[in-house]
Amino acid sequence: MRPTVPALAIVSRRLPLLLSGVGLALSLWSSGLHAATLQRGNGPEPATLDAHKCQEVACGNILRDLYEGLVTESASGQLIPGTAQSWTVSADGLRWTFHLRPNLRWSNGKPLDAPQIVAGFRRAFTPETAAPFAELFDAVHNAALVTAGRLPVTALGITSPDARTVQFQLDRSANLPALLILPIAMPVYLPAVQAHGARFTQPGNLVSNGAYALEAWTPQANLTLVRNAQFHDAAKVRMERVRFHVTEDAAAELQRFAAGDLHLTEVVPPQPLPALRKRFGSQLRISPYIGSFYLGLNLTQAPFKGNPRLRQALSMAVDRDLLTRYVAGLGEQPAFGIVPPGISGYTPAVAWWSVGTTQAQRAARARKLYREAGYSAERPLEIELRYNTSTPHRRLALAVAAMWRDTLGVRAHLRNEEWKVFVNNRKQRVITQVFRGGWIADVPDPRNFLVGYGQFDNALNWSGLNDPAFTERLARSDRARNEKARLLWLRAAETRLLNQDAVIPLYYYTSKHLVASAVRGFEANALDHHASRWLDLQP
Repeated sequence: MRPTVPALAIVSRRLPLLLSGVGLALSLWSSGLHAATLQRGNGPEPATLDAHKCQEVACGNILRDLYEGLVTESASGQLIPGTAQSWTVSADGLRWTFHLRPNLRWSNGKPLDAPQIVAGFRRAFTPETAAPFAELFDAVHNAALVTAGRLPVTALGITSPDARTVQFQLDRSANLPALLILPIAMPVYLPAVQAHGARFTQPGNLVSNGAYALEAWTPQANLTLVRNAQFHDAAKVRMERVRFHVTEDAAAELQRFAAGDLHLTEVVPPQPLPALRKRFGSQLRISPYIGSFYLGLNLTQAPFKGNPRLRQALSMAVDRDLLTRYVAGLGEQPAFGIVPPGISGYTPAVAWWSVGTTQAQRAARARKLYREAGYSAERPLEIELRYNTSTPHRRLALAVAAMWRDTLGVRAHLRNEEWKVFVNNRKQRVITQVFRGGWIADVPDPRNFLVGYGQFDNALNWSGLNDPAFTERLARSDRARNEKARLLWLRAAETRLLNQDAVIPLYYYTSKHLVASAVRGFEANALDHHASRWLDLQP
């Protein structure tokens, strides 16, 4: 019979081995060699991973990991060198010269040089690509004419004098480095486009140049990125893998975070703020954000075409204080304009009827306008309010529909759609009436919020505004000789847009995430960009 051994003796003999294992694990973790994966919630399924065609947050988050443009951002949102190690600008502000880092490579090991970067820009500005953000680069020489197909791509004012230099010729002054962080300015590996066509964005086909490369993509579930060993700063990228999860339902995303399945959420669902703070403490991150949320109105179809009274009535009937206090509830501010506060030097415009009035007065005025537009209790307005699938969007749509019903007698039917379907319908302007809209600043400039309405056929003109007076104000801002005059003309354009009630502003965003205590390197910034290369997990 074997002698029994006291349990304490067993533990004492195993303790050195246990401590040794723990020490090794901690050592591997701190050295960045651990196999942990950063799990990120990312909202809806990304519409595309073609950098030149991306126009929403879901794909932008992923593309900032996969690609790097000439300029990029630090964790705190500051502009820093990307593929370009430095740049200069001429005295008149019209010629920018970017000098590339030496020995740049794609994720497949092939060299990346200036002519390839220029070729990528030319691809972005061709009519065939129809890049949705091409309009933002209209300061680049001939960019608008190339995009319209009136000049060949070789006429674009972006050239490469040598293998490590990219030059931009502008027709007016612009903050070009701030624009170059956009996905449209990221290089695309054209041999893959030529070989695979639209499928060049699929795993095994996609070649990138950023901190990560695409490893796997399970539609409507997740995308997995793996650290790109060819990236010029790969040694400082801590996470070996990053998985972006499709999390259209914000409430479900929160529960996944609470269960430990996610390290970082894309949003936080509407809940009482004190309860959220009590439950999550310092893991709840809320900060200012340059973004606005609004409802768009299809001005090309009945009932809103040629009916400004009806548009204004619907806008005035919405109680924004109630929306932000009880429906959104996470620090959002009521909005009566499109451009949010916080942009240096700019004083946002507001709807004229919002100044010095109470909500009761607005509601009374809304009822009068509703009757003048031809509607009544006997002949109520019936409309569809369309939004992409999301718990916060559904709550807000329900609240607005209830306000319209109680104040005016409107019968609003809610229509929720999967993101890609919603985006396409909104763009087509055929079946939409009222739709969920919003804009998160790509660059901290009021023009970014307004330029989409400048041309009727612009891909971002979801309302179908066709107003020469608005377009002229935008044009005058572009021709302004100094920044003060430029901002004044932009404010005049915003005022014009609001006076027509082409959209119904609701609130200005806050950035809101749940960030696990183990995550290091997450910093609040005005554009809410959080590239995975700056993040790390601590044990």
